[in-house]
Amino acid sequence: MDASATDLNLLAEGQDFALLGSADGRRFVLRSKPDHYAAHLDGEDAARFKADYDIVRNQFPTWEADQTLAQLWDQGGYSWLAAQEGE
Repeated sequence: MDASATDLNLLAEGQDFALLGSADGRRFVLRSKPDHYAAHLDGEDAARFKADYDIVRNQFPTWEADQTLAQLWDQGGYSWLAAQEGE
């Protein structure tokens, strides 16, 4: 984990995706593990992500973390906000 993510807690994790978030819910990092990409979300992007995440979790409560996070990554458009992480 990089230094900018040290104040974040792991919220959900699967084989392909991980979600970290701040305790106050104002910052998130959505990671695609195989691609080594991460979307760093704060401000309005974080607020929108939190709302979208809650909607998907409520609509599909039995989904595993990878299913939920993949839905947000692909269909939610958060992959467009991602940048490649350093090796």
